[in-house]
Amino acid sequence: MKWKDWVHVTKLDPDKQLKPGDIDAIASSGTDALMLSGTLNVTKENLAILQKQVKAYDLPLVMEPAGPDAVLVEGIDYVFVPSVMNTTDVMWLVGKHRAWVQQYTGKIPWEMVVPEAYIVLNPDSSVGKVTKAVCDLKAAEVAAYTTVADHYFRFPIIYLEYSGTFGDPAVVKAASDAIDKSVLYYGGGINSAEKAARMSRYADTIVVGNAVYDQGASVLKATVDAAR
Repeated sequence: MKWKDWVHVTKLDPDKQLKPGDIDAIASSGTDALMLSGTLNVTKENLAILQKQVKAYDLPLVMEPAGPDAVLVEGIDYVFVPSVMNTTDVMWLVGKHRAWVQQYTGKIPWEMVVPEAYIVLNPDSSVGKVTKAVCDLKAAEVAAYTTVADHYFRFPIIYLEYSGTFGDPAVVKAASDAIDKSVLYYGGGINSAEKAARMSRYADTIVVGNAVYDQGASVLKATVDAAR
């Protein structure tokens, strides 16, 4: 499966600890891919440790870097690179990206890179605070950002990031209705089959992360089945 066909992705944070047996449960849950991603305290070292834990499983592996100093490409299938559309700091829209390209001139495997347009919608989240995102957006504003990302910038992925809290389905629907060609990802607060089903009505791909650490990996299979 190519990333455009995924319906369920499991996000694993290098700064958090999995319980014994969780990796086996995640791998057998039916999730389409694993994404190594986090906002705080992400380093090449803890990324490498997490990658080593999961590399034995036959699942696509995505690296979603928090910054240019914490990027792994060896053994990775895709590098999803976020640009935060609703940031007030251009560093998170294009500045980090310029630094990455300059730091690794001629060494970036562009065939693996997939740009993401992030719309961050939880003001209390780490990613919202770090990126200085304007999160109190109405559905029409989110739809407008989505249209800009899809039609103007032509991002292949638009990612609605509620990061730890369950979002407003009406907002996700507005974004979905505004999309023409981009793939819509949704992440945030999916910790049950019911929530997975609700967001899968509008998003092409749902991302489940915190539930793995808060409730255990057994919750994943229920969200996978609901997404399908």
